[in-house]
Amino acid sequence: MISPFFGEFMGTFVLILLGDGVVANVLLKRSKAEGAGWMVITSGWCFAVMAGVFTATACGSADSHINPAVTLGFAISSGDYHKIVPYITAQTLGAFVGAVLVWLHFLPHWRETTEPSIKLAVFCTAPAIRSALANLISEVIGTLVLVLVVAAIFSRAVGSPNGLAKGLGPYLVAAVVWGIGLSLGGTTGYAINPARDLGPRIAHALLPIAGKGSSDWRYAGIPVAGPLIGAALAGLLIRAVHF
Repeated sequence: MISPFFGEFMGTFVLILLGDGVVANVLLKRSKAEGAGWMVITSGWCFAVMAGVFTATACGSADSHINPAVTLGFAISSGDYHKIVPYITAQTLGAFVGAVLVWLHFLPHWRETTEPSIKLAVFCTAPAIRSALANLISEVIGTLVLVLVVAAIFSRAVGSPNGLAKGLGPYLVAAVVWGIGLSLGGTTGYAINPARDLGPRIAHALLPIAGKGSSDWRYAGIPVAGPLIGAALAGLLIRAVHF
């Protein structure tokens, strides 16, 4: 059963279960972590990335992308595109299933939480100030940083002749995501991952969440397009610099 497809599915599943889970913990009413704030959310996503990468690797994906933008960026930088469709399919499915489990885990809290926008925020991102161009630029920049720095971490120039010490990579990648959230995340909620936003948004639309409102499909294209554009630009830059 272990395979790259299964690894990307399971890694993204864990990413969303823990990542959307920390948002639910902080936002939903009568959670013991209610009101814990941005530092807790960015830290939780950092640990979610670490756990997701380790899980993806253990379940068969040596790449452990758990992010369509990362898959696209590295495909462009390498010129090898054959993983794009299976990886993105697995990542989006894993994100959907992870979001369903978040809904189940917090089942009594949806009814206690009256604001539909807070319920939606558990599943997907929304801008602090709604401006399509500015929001798109934020997602492009955040994802460009993600793909570029991850490539730098694993580059020959940074690593030892034998590469990074085994098991170190997921911690460093998680730290990059933490840094992006702390430094750049306040504008759009830093999706920087199309599957992370789209899979749970679909789950929000389909699940019988008590008192839910719109899934905000009017905004949904930005956290998909922005990360893909940013990743493509990073891939071209990596290819030009020869990381």
